[in-house]
Amino acid sequence: MAESSSVTTDVVVVGSGPAGAAAALFLSTLGVDNIMITKYRWTANTPRAHITNQRAMEIFRDMGIEDQVLADATGHSFVGDTVFCTSIAGEEIGRIRTWGTRPDREADYQLASPCLTVDIPQTYLEPILVRNATMRGTQTRFSTEYLSHTQDAEGVDVRVRDRLTGAEYTIRARYLIGADGARSQVAADLGLPFEGRMDIAGSMNITFKADISRYVGHRPSVLYWVIQPGSNVGGIGAGLVRMVRPWNEWLIVWGYDINEEPPVVDEAAAIQIVRNLLGMPDLDVEITGTSLWGNNEMYATHLQSGRVFCAGDAVHRHPPSNGLGSNTSIQDSYNLAWKLAAVLHGHADPSLLDTYSAERAPVAKRIVLRANQSGREFVEIFAALGVLDAKTEAEMTAAIEERKANTPEGAAKRAALVRAMELKNYEFNAHGVELGQFYTSSAIVSDGSTLPAPTRDPDLYHEMSTVPGSHLPHAWVGDHMRKLAMMDLAPYTQWTLITGITGEAWAGAADKVRHELGIPLETVVIGPGREVTDLYYDWAKLREVDESGALLVRPDKHIAWRARSLPENPADALRAALTTILGRA
Repeated sequence: MAESSSVTTDVVVVGSGPAGAAAALFLSTLGVDNIMITKYRWTANTPRAHITNQRAMEIFRDMGIEDQVLADATGHSFVGDTVFCTSIAGEEIGRIRTWGTRPDREADYQLASPCLTVDIPQTYLEPILVRNATMRGTQTRFSTEYLSHTQDAEGVDVRVRDRLTGAEYTIRARYLIGADGARSQVAADLGLPFEGRMDIAGSMNITFKADISRYVGHRPSVLYWVIQPGSNVGGIGAGLVRMVRPWNEWLIVWGYDINEEPPVVDEAAAIQIVRNLLGMPDLDVEITGTSLWGNNEMYATHLQSGRVFCAGDAVHRHPPSNGLGSNTSIQDSYNLAWKLAAVLHGHADPSLLDTYSAERAPVAKRIVLRANQSGREFVEIFAALGVLDAKTEAEMTAAIEERKANTPEGAAKRAALVRAMELKNYEFNAHGVELGQFYTSSAIVSDGSTLPAPTRDPDLYHEMSTVPGSHLPHAWVGDHMRKLAMMDLAPYTQWTLITGITGEAWAGAADKVRHELGIPLETVVIGPGREVTDLYYDWAKLREVDESGALLVRPDKHIAWRARSLPENPADALRAALTTILGRA
């Protein structure tokens, strides 16, 4: 067919999953023209990602869509009684409070953020992101397939195909974001460097509907782990029953040997698997789908080349352990979009874009390794039960039963189970992994300080700081009529300078620098009689600078620079920091 005339935009986003739809939403919120394409006719058709952690929820709060997400999510109080059992209707082996729902951990989570972890399946989240992106200006093109791209000094030519008509055409853009998943064609075309490997294990999903509220409503969770002889392909003896909607929509996950022929499960076989894992032989079950997928352990060590960037599963590919996938994908785009906007609006030199890889590639590595390690740690539960050496179903059943025995062997198993369940905190309560991203790049100006040595396990516990590179700590501020989180003072659409009453001179300095550099920069003075005050006197304990000092907060809520106290010429100090960060020195 004859090619239609070229289309132009600032940014093309390939993919409408969490990374792509979030990127489009962020760009449109910042006034950047963008076209989001996806080869599919609509958003995700299977639940996929679901755990939505505090950092992602903060981003939704920043975008003004938190209420929309909460309306479709299963709330925090229903996500955390994770069960290990021989079947849903059978005996429990144990439970663990997850996602910060244990009272002592809930305190950690509430002190760290104005938002709490919830569960929203990707089938519900993606439409919210796509709808809001499109309403704010994104040109969303479904059934539009990415074919290839070429880039030059001024932009990128993105070749696409309309899958309805077969017509091919070119979109001319300034930049391209590849958010096209774990089999990313954009990443392959770029030749990004990767470490690790794909398809290290096989998994199968079965989605189904069945009302089992009687068995789960008193122990609400999104995850129920079943250890049951002969219940899964490959004979591993373990399966996962995951809540999609409480308490009548579910997803079963279990493994198979990826080196053998993939299993074929028809409806009758799927119903039998569901009934076995649930321990309900006569249950009325509606099978809604089956699919196969591979577990991966691969991450990109560099996320961009020239004018093309990759985000989300395209650059970090891992199993769903720890619930990090969509959360990290959304955060990738949150890091990248404001930088693209700053360059496109003339606020920053293009060198700012190099900091995307510098800041996010270490995060990609950390979460891929953590998710895979969490999966491997399940073997400790099997070892504690003594089922690893079982040759038959009868031997496995006997080994599980032995944990009840009034014998030295039974006592040893019970003690081993205590240790094995404690280890699972590294998957289900890894607060430090979820929130502890610390950036080092040219978009951060050091004050010579380093992060304090952690006082607790840095994977399990998040410790707030204002050392440049840290995320802005959470505290509640406001006045007698309203209550705001610290993050609310620093919206995504601007740079924010935070100080106290004796640092009020920073406001004039910031006003001067804002006009000189032509950037959105606002000052917030915290204290009695000012627009906001330190409601609980928590901020004074967290800021780590004098009242006259200042924190420069980037649009993505990371501390870009700080001054311990008010210098003789605050405008010079602030200008020097900003011009360095923006590449305009």
